[in-house]
Amino acid sequence: MEITKNLDISEKLRILTDAAKYDVACTSSGVDRRNSKSGMGNAESCGICHTFASDGRCVSLLKILFTNECIYDCKYCINRASNDVKRTTFTPDEVCTLTMEFYRRNYIEGLFLSSGIIKSPDYTMSLLYETLYKLRNVYNFYGYIHIKAIPGASPEIIEKIGFLADRMSCNLELPTREGLKALAPNKHHKNILMPIKQIQAGMNSKIEDKSASYKIIPKNGKGFDSKFVPAGQSTQMIIGASKETDLHLMAVTEYMYKQFQMKRVFYSAFVDVNHNIDVPATNFNPLLREHRLYQADWLLRYYGFSVNELLTKKHPNFNAVLDPKCDWAIRHLELFPVDIMWADYYTILRVPGIGVKSAKRIMSARKHGVLNYEALKKMGVVLKRAKYFITIAGKTMEKIHLNQDYLSRALAQVDSRQVYEIENDTTYKQMTIMDLAVKQ
Repeated sequence: MEITKNLDISEKLRILTDAAKYDVACTSSGVDRRNSKSGMGNAESCGICHTFASDGRCVSLLKILFTNECIYDCKYCINRASNDVKRTTFTPDEVCTLTMEFYRRNYIEGLFLSSGIIKSPDYTMSLLYETLYKLRNVYNFYGYIHIKAIPGASPEIIEKIGFLADRMSCNLELPTREGLKALAPNKHHKNILMPIKQIQAGMNSKIEDKSASYKIIPKNGKGFDSKFVPAGQSTQMIIGASKETDLHLMAVTEYMYKQFQMKRVFYSAFVDVNHNIDVPATNFNPLLREHRLYQADWLLRYYGFSVNELLTKKHPNFNAVLDPKCDWAIRHLELFPVDIMWADYYTILRVPGIGVKSAKRIMSARKHGVLNYEALKKMGVVLKRAKYFITIAGKTMEKIHLNQDYLSRALAQVDSRQVYEIENDTTYKQMTIMDLAVKQ
């Protein structure tokens, strides 16, 4: 391990932004908070993330590791203790300075802060707490902050940080105990679940921050009420490093949403950066598999699907050429076609090509008269998918062939360009803070 000393802040930034690229944080904040006149920044629920917000805006976080030093030796991690990489560590004031300066230049709208582990989880989390405390109370930063909790840290330090951050996340890393034991021998499933349970309990009990030692106190003495992790918590799983099926992965996801009220579960396609893991053989492109998992995740959260509807023991993995909703529809042709003038909201929502917004528009518009296919198109319905599964007052857009083979070929052709782009990695790339600086 090469630990560098006397690096300037720009060189540290280059090293620690690159080291943070495997942490996923593409999510909207879910928090509205205005600052006092003496503060800097706001947190907006309409979307703070490092890719795309819920309203379509592309927004950015300063996404860094506090340090890429680490006492653990996880096989999948580029920053593992046994790797010979250049190491460095920010000071709390350096993170504060970078956050404020990039915010002033309009490069970012918030901070995503993770870290390797120096000395111990508690020691590292104390440095992260010092950083957040200074950002809120010394630098008066009111913008969005997402911070990674480190398993094994004491409940007291987790609680303190929870009153300073908007969102916290603790990575599951691998979806099973067996996978974690094999690839991350220094980490334990129990230690990972403890902060997850604590964060959930803290949000549900609505505990109040009564300690002046970590309370956000604006200079004018007014400010906002400090809430415990107001934007909720998320987690992340590495997929493809171990042998789990998609059914197993989605069952874990469903459990995390129901049991721990997760805002998001993120999936990170395994990249064998260390070339030391025997990856399970598969014909499924890892990026496409990640994409299918996100599509299914969306169906769980917004479309009323359960995991057992999308996957079964006989059908344990997603279709490589069809998205999960289309694949489900083709396997349940007895439910189609759906007449959108009479069907209920959740039935309409299950039609391929119809999303949440377009389903709500249909429900509202049909009260005022009979719709037509041109109107559906204007409402956002993707007719090149939906036309095979719907009628309007008994009328079809074209002749419907409720045949699995025919529909599979037709829908696969619709999605062929997107599948090609994902498999060949020609879609969007994650931007670095350096890219933003150049564009400005």
